[in-house]
Amino acid sequence: MFVKALDAAEIAPGGMKAVTINGREIVICNHAGTFYAVERACGHAKARLERGALTGWILTCPLHYAQFDIRSGEALSGPAPKAPAGAHPDPRDPALKTVGLKTWPARLEGGAVFVDVQ
Repeated sequence: MFVKALDAAEIAPGGMKAVTINGREIVICNHAGTFYAVERACGHAKARLERGALTGWILTCPLHYAQFDIRSGEALSGPAPKAPAGAHPDPRDPALKTVGLKTWPARLEGGAVFVDVQ
């Protein structure tokens, strides 16, 4: 069932806003007037994704720079590695893993964004 999340005018193109719908924390993303709904917390360290950057369909986490496709929730890259000076991080390090984001269908109707949170 689609539930009103917010008025579309609340998010400029390229912007994001966090909302809570039926107890679920969601980020609504506006890519060129098309709206997408993804879970709010990064799958790596639970960072609040609305504080990140949205470039096209790519949402970058503000904490460790993991990247996600807002259309599918797919994790495109894991967190940026850190290593001691002069050392190379091991890309197999479990601390560098993340999981994709849950997504929900979103639609624009009558100037409002609705999300199907079932």
